[in-house]
Amino acid sequence: MINQKYIALIDCDSFFVSCEQTRDKSLRGKPVSVVSGDRGCVIARSKEAKKLGVLMGMPLFQAKKQFPSGIYINADHYLYTVTSKQVMSILKNVSPFVQVYSIDEAFVDMTGLVKSYKMNYFELANYIREKIWDEVEIPVSIGISRSKTLAKLASDYSKNTKTHIKLVGKQHIDNILKISNVEDVWGFGRRLSKKLNSYCIKTAYDFVQKDDEWIKQRFGKNGIFTKYELLGKVLSPVTNERTLPKSISDSKSFSEFSSDLKYLKNELQIHIHETCSRLRKINSKCSTIGLLLKTKDFQTYYVKSKLEYPTNFEFDVSKVAFKELENLYQPDILYRSIGIVLEDFILLENEQINLFEKNPDKIPHEKLGKALDKLEKKYGKNVVRTGFTTKDIPFKQGFLTSPKDID
Repeated sequence: MINQKYIALIDCDSFFVSCEQTRDKSLRGKPVSVVSGDRGCVIARSKEAKKLGVLMGMPLFQAKKQFPSGIYINADHYLYTVTSKQVMSILKNVSPFVQVYSIDEAFVDMTGLVKSYKMNYFELANYIREKIWDEVEIPVSIGISRSKTLAKLASDYSKNTKTHIKLVGKQHIDNILKISNVEDVWGFGRRLSKKLNSYCIKTAYDFVQKDDEWIKQRFGKNGIFTKYELLGKVLSPVTNERTLPKSISDSKSFSEFSSDLKYLKNELQIHIHETCSRLRKINSKCSTIGLLLKTKDFQTYYVKSKLEYPTNFEFDVSKVAFKELENLYQPDILYRSIGIVLEDFILLENEQINLFEKNPDKIPHEKLGKALDKLEKKYGKNVVRTGFTTKDIPFKQGFLTSPKDID
């Protein structure tokens, strides 16, 4: 347990929308919503869109019907990833201890930085906000307190302040716990909050008043962890160690419903390439894949498969995914979307050599995967594509150049 820490959570405000407004400044101050696709749903909203009444998760067709004055933009995850890296790079130049929590959030250990920068913690937070805005033009909110859990709570409150900064020192911890409902606490989901409410625990303060044994019996070690984090004890310090995500997924609704198996495979291959590319960027391989298939009537099919060997190469994944797709596919059904989920990751540096592994393509596939990434980095996203049919010409599964190069 580490005491006397000051940890900040930097949270990009309406990140996807902010990225779009930075690219097109005419969108600022307007009711902008980012959607998952032409037949998808709302995944991010500007404050103006929220005020208009647009709800998170609302289907696009419904949002357009109810709020025709809104502006709806298809998500550009490549733009968001690039922008996120720029924001995180700024944070890493400010502090030696930065832990990226998600694409739009990061914990920063600010302990001791007040001496280096000759600023107090509030001034330092404002310096970070201004630096990110000046260099990337992304607005952020910052919560600062004595632990990650408190910093996350402070960050939520910071969004409603004029400065977008909320500092919760030791003497103010009780105050913020008393005004925070248990569902506002990081790690307390709706189900757990409902259980806490059944014990007449309504606020975070009510929770920390319970003795350790009572909490441990009902909520286990995680309950004890949360209690002491809420009391300002650092049980989870900010670390630069890479934390692998639980999964990497990619999916998108089709521009038109389809029952064409080749079309489904082409779309699936695009998602496989995107997820494998992201997997290589974190120097990892996956051992499990999931295939997601949704019909026109919103019926969802999802099947998981264990891979014979851990991999991060497109064709290793597609070999298994296509087999599952063929099992699920029914020619008389119209489909609206398809996607892939990669799970069970291992860092390349931790991969164990298996003397009995019969995979002669392993080394060539790893080299080809790296070559694809280099091409995209130099010439742009999707400069190399995979497919089965291009311009109605049957084509053996494999990597193709841009369709304009095929006549």
